Amino acid sequence: MNTVLLDKDKHDRNRFNCGIDALNNYFKVMASQQAKKDNTRTFVLEDDTDNSAVIGFYTLTMTPIDLNTLPSKLQKKHQASMSGGLIARLAVDNRYQGRGFGEWLLIDALRKLLAASDTVAFPIVIVDAKDGAAHFYEKYGFTAFQDTENKLFITIADVRASLS
Repeated sequence: MNTVLLDKDKHDRNRFNCGIDALNNYFKVMASQQAKKDNTRTFVLEDDTDNSAVIGFYTLTMTPIDLNTLPSKLQKKHQASMSGGLIARLAVDNRYQGRGFGEWLLIDALRKLLAASDTVAFPIVIVDAKDGAAHFYEKYGFTAFQDTENKLFITIADVRASLS
């Protein structure tokens, strides 16, 4: 399995349905526009039997860090840091859910962000978990920010340790 950048001419975005309107709408309407503006990159996992069918996707970008929302130990350690990697969206089409594709996409996204951090350093990865998804990320070591339960983070050091 391999993720590729979203190709609006190749991938059938209208067929994608993860069951969450905000994610479906972003993928169908905004993902290509945001990539064209260099605001985000959306990666898709194609179905091996039909490359136009999208099993799932995730969107990566950078985001400012509010150090005050991190635990004090990390505030001190990363006081000079201004931004982190962001997994802005991650979704699996309903037809493919329950088969481990969400985990696979998350690990793939973390690998890409780790490689980016090795080139342009940033200390944490942040995820905006949609309603009810926070527990999914917590299973992989993400911690909720002090001020909001749907925004979670993991340090690049922890990503590096868990993927090596």
